[in-house]
Amino acid sequence: MGYLCPVCGVETADGEHLANHVAFTALTRGGDHEAWLDEHAPGWADSGPAELADTVVGHATETDAEPVSEAHTHDAPAGARASVDASAADSDDVLAEARELTAAMYAASADDNGDSENE
Repeated sequence: MGYLCPVCGVETADGEHLANHVAFTALTRGGDHEAWLDEHAPGWADSGPAELADTVVGHATETDAEPVSEAHTHDAPAGARASVDASAADSDDVLAEARELTAAMYAASADDNGDSENE
């Protein structure tokens, strides 16, 4: 028996997969999943998947349909949220550098294409 995420409706295989989905999404994206957990499962960041599943399935809709393959897992240790928050600034720096390198690559490619047209 599967469950639908009470936040976004993603279908998961079982209670632990549901807990993994909600927690992982909250850790990586924050937003609605994090707000939902803060309201319905205070202290969720310090809970393991099995413990969190007990809380989350009480708010989820059960489904008999074949669950969609779950791409997310959440086996992070308690307190992992702090390390995710700390690395957010690093991620922003990496993304900014990637944008700059991509723009430079496109500019170089445009220059190369322009040169070949003139030959």
